[in-house]
Amino acid sequence: MNLLRNAPLTSALGAAIAACSLAAAAQAPAQLTPQQRYERQIAYCNSGKLPDPQRNACVRDAGLLLDQSVGGPPRNTQSTSEDGRATIIGPSGLPVPDSGSSAITSPDGRSTIVVPAYQEPPKQ
Repeated sequence: MNLLRNAPLTSALGAAIAACSLAAAAQAPAQLTPQQRYERQIAYCNSGKLPDPQRNACVRDAGLLLDQSVGGPPRNTQSTSEDGRATIIGPSGLPVPDSGSSAITSPDGRSTIVVPAYQEPPKQ
């Protein structure tokens, strides 16, 4: 008999929980990550609606807001190139660049030529 008396309360409680779940699910897409907010702001800045000075300020502000929301700009780290000839200092997470694979020595041996990344070095 107690079960029957509590049944309306239980179904009302279940309905309230379901309504809260639906409301929370509807609000979830509105919660953007800092990176998503940054990307949206950059898309707006680059939409062509702003003259250059305002566009540049918009991009700077988007970067500053991203840095503030993630605790500041990335820290610089030190790494060594694959061949060990260079020390690279850059933001953490930056991949180490290829080590001189596109550098060739001139035919007379007096200079080193670095070929742009989009070109293949000439055969020696």
